[in-house]
Amino acid sequence: MADQKRTQTAGADAAPTREAEEGEGRVAPGAASSHELLRIRGLKTTFHSHHSLVKAVRGVDLTVYDGDFLAVVGESGSGKSVTMKSVMGIMPDNADVEADELTFDGRDMLAMSDEQRRCMRGPDMAMIFQDPMTSLDPVKTIGNHLREVLKRHRGITGKRADEEAIRVLGQVGIPSPEQRLKQYPHEFSGGMRQRVLIAMALCCQPRLLIADEPTTALDVTIQAQILELLQRLGKEMGMSVVLITHDLGVVASLCNRVAVMYGGLIMETGTVRDIFYRPCHPYTRALLGAVPNPNESRTGRLESIPGSAPSLIDPPDGCPFAERCSFTSPACTRGIPDFIDYATGQRARCVFSSDELDAKQEGRK
Repeated sequence: MADQKRTQTAGADAAPTREAEEGEGRVAPGAASSHELLRIRGLKTTFHSHHSLVKAVRGVDLTVYDGDFLAVVGESGSGKSVTMKSVMGIMPDNADVEADELTFDGRDMLAMSDEQRRCMRGPDMAMIFQDPMTSLDPVKTIGNHLREVLKRHRGITGKRADEEAIRVLGQVGIPSPEQRLKQYPHEFSGGMRQRVLIAMALCCQPRLLIADEPTTALDVTIQAQILELLQRLGKEMGMSVVLITHDLGVVASLCNRVAVMYGGLIMETGTVRDIFYRPCHPYTRALLGAVPNPNESRTGRLESIPGSAPSLIDPPDGCPFAERCSFTSPACTRGIPDFIDYATGQRARCVFSSDELDAKQEGRK
């Protein structure tokens, strides 16, 4: 049950035990470094509406390491974007954000003033968004967008700012950057506008780049180019990247670690290989079951997840996935399950171990 400890074998080499903290005292497998860049514990974000409270994030624990490429995946409304915007400190006035622990490179962000948090945005962490046209001012040239960022965050002006803007545009693969400085956002394609947003973030030379579904509005070819660009820049600059997405295909080819969110909670974390080949949470298994696999000779229909995501105005007391889960038991509704930690470093928030889920699934065949 949720309050028990276990030490049985699960899968090939994973022994599950129940722990309260993520990766306490050890580096997460798949992480590029042992140094914690961003540490989040017990993050909660609540929105005040006219008649109710929306509990968008309900206690997230997450760690980003130096050089990490972490994917945060889940369906719309699971709390992915709100989690990272809460960390950035760019939430609207009707949002209450609290956390047990929130540190960046060892600095306590909870003890900082609003001005100190604002100064972190840019040099320490930067964020790019889904739709570049809503982030770019249509009456300002691309050059003015970049010069403003360089002046505000690095104090660079004049000819030096132009030279740096040209260099960064070239770095993100925009041809003829000298001429592009004089153009306006409407003169760029969707993929080129997204490259401009990435260039604006790189102007600040951040240690952590948060990309919020940066390829949503782009065609498949351009998506691949943008994702390859993020991967290359992360390696060249030693920059950590958090990719928010619902596209599992993107995750498989790009990231080294994955965090699966649902109902405002982290449901499972692990390396890309563990998540794709040994998923331990029913929600992760359901997501992967709904993705077409070209290597399988499938004649029937793809699996679908019945029902819809729970309302976060009145979230369930137990596991948020319980109503849609094919493995639900009474224990699932008694409270939010603890994590089960596996020897591989994978963790899943479920009352059943991976072996128990496998046995239940096998028994239905």
